Amino acid sequence: MAILALGNKQFLLDGEPFQMISGAIHYFRVVPAYWEDRLLKLKACGFNTVETYLPWNLHEPKEGEFNFSGLADVEAFVQLAGNLGLHVIVRPSPYICAEWEFGGLPAWLLQYPSMKLRCMDAMYLQKVDRYYDELIPRLKPLLSTNGGPILAVQIENEYGSYGNDTAYLTYLRDGLISRGVDVLLFTSDGPEDGMLQGGTVPGTLATVNFGSQPEAAFEKFRQYRENEPLFCMEYWNGWFDHWLKPHHTREAGDVADVFDRMLRAGASVNFYMFHGGTNFGFYNGANYQEKYEATITSYDYDSPLSECGDVTEKYSAVRKVIANYLGKSEDELPALPAPSKKKSYGKVALTEKADLLDSLAYVSKPIERTYPVSMEHLGQDYGFIVYSTRVSGPRVGEKLHLQEVHDRAQVFLDGVYQGTVERWDPRPLQMDIPAGGAKLEIVVENMGRVNYGPRLRDCKGITEGVRMNNQFLFDWTIHPLPLDNLVVIPFGREEAEVGADRPTLYRGEFLVDDTGDTFVKLTGWSKGVVWINGFNLGRFWEKGPQNTLYLPAPLLQAGRNEIIVFELHHTENAIIELTDTPDLG
Repeated sequence: MAILALGNKQFLLDGEPFQMISGAIHYFRVVPAYWEDRLLKLKACGFNTVETYLPWNLHEPKEGEFNFSGLADVEAFVQLAGNLGLHVIVRPSPYICAEWEFGGLPAWLLQYPSMKLRCMDAMYLQKVDRYYDELIPRLKPLLSTNGGPILAVQIENEYGSYGNDTAYLTYLRDGLISRGVDVLLFTSDGPEDGMLQGGTVPGTLATVNFGSQPEAAFEKFRQYRENEPLFCMEYWNGWFDHWLKPHHTREAGDVADVFDRMLRAGASVNFYMFHGGTNFGFYNGANYQEKYEATITSYDYDSPLSECGDVTEKYSAVRKVIANYLGKSEDELPALPAPSKKKSYGKVALTEKADLLDSLAYVSKPIERTYPVSMEHLGQDYGFIVYSTRVSGPRVGEKLHLQEVHDRAQVFLDGVYQGTVERWDPRPLQMDIPAGGAKLEIVVENMGRVNYGPRLRDCKGITEGVRMNNQFLFDWTIHPLPLDNLVVIPFGREEAEVGADRPTLYRGEFLVDDTGDTFVKLTGWSKGVVWINGFNLGRFWEKGPQNTLYLPAPLLQAGRNEIIVFELHHTENAIIELTDTPDLG
């Protein structure tokens, strides 16, 4: 049993002064077969603790249905970390941000339009309580007070950046205590007055998050907590990327210098991130400052460990700082595991295809509605949705308006592509409707719900309506397309029209004799999603910055492997390449 307690301006572990050198590794962004490799590399860098969020939407994907297996097996991850000699910090706060879809909140919460999020709303708290009644008993045996590795638990995440309902924070804290969480509890916020006032609770440890200027950050913290230990709960040593923006990097020497200054100030530090991993599937989040910006599939974060788990220059610089601080040579730190094997499997032709709009009857049951409604109102969480209606004619030179489309819509008239309307550029499309009328089809992509800030309530699809000029169009047929079961896709070998701009699924196979990490290169493709052996690797987009998708070796199998690419526009050559080198832009 190891008990973490607060002394005068320092942590005490079993009564002895203790400085946490921690790194964030999210079990849900790393395939389970690689958890041990990433944790051993954390330990080899000189760290003594691992930190992870817990995403509610992964663990309760449908209301009342819980998932704690595979990528969601948090108990196995925490136990493994403990077995490897690491302490653990868990952050199960209902909301996590983390550039993760809806900040970890489950999409089904949006079925309740009157519910208020992240506050003392009775309906919201009832949902949180049901989740915690399932989650916390799984974590309780892993607490350090019960002989496990968990030293500390977060009650909410950066709450002062969102609200000031301290009664809500107290409710969450008391709920953890009543469920048997008797280890150190804490909050984490930015080092600003409003954030520290709104996001902290008297009697509960406060921590701060920042990426630079630690002296100023800790000075602000000291104005609120004179005698508590200094703890940077999120040291932003890198940053995440949005589509349509450049790839972020930060110089290793600068990261090492700021880290060294924090250690010498006696602070505990948690690297956010130590190893970023991947936003597999449809789990990337988005931000909305001046406009909507979706986060890319890679969560490399320019971390000390790269997306595929390789040691970087930043890793070496951080390891050197820790060794010097501990008065050791680097040889005295734990040995570094061997790098993972990288393989180039060459080009793969995708020889079968299925036109999405022609295949709707196979993949989705039609729903009739008077007006277009959002995904959430139909019980859909992620993926795509197709709206279709009949427009009367003739109409010449009228403009089609998609009112508040979330997030990206492709428009077809009698099967012919008319253009794309994007949430961040919602210009209308000019349309000519023939005398006999025409079939209007709109394919909308959910590109990830907002995960931070005041616009968290982010319904997807067409959220208000569709107009020709000022006339709303009614009488719609809607096909939800979560694309969570591709077995039903009617693939065939017929030739598609060359250059046709229509959403199409392509399928191919390749043989593997020796598995290794590889990277899917999609030169000549425009935008879409990739699956390997039924596992959703995530999204690609020719506009970048990311140019390859990481494919971990454990997702491959000796022998035949299936790859499916959903292309939203068109490709001249249905060929992908599996290369041994990542390209994040």
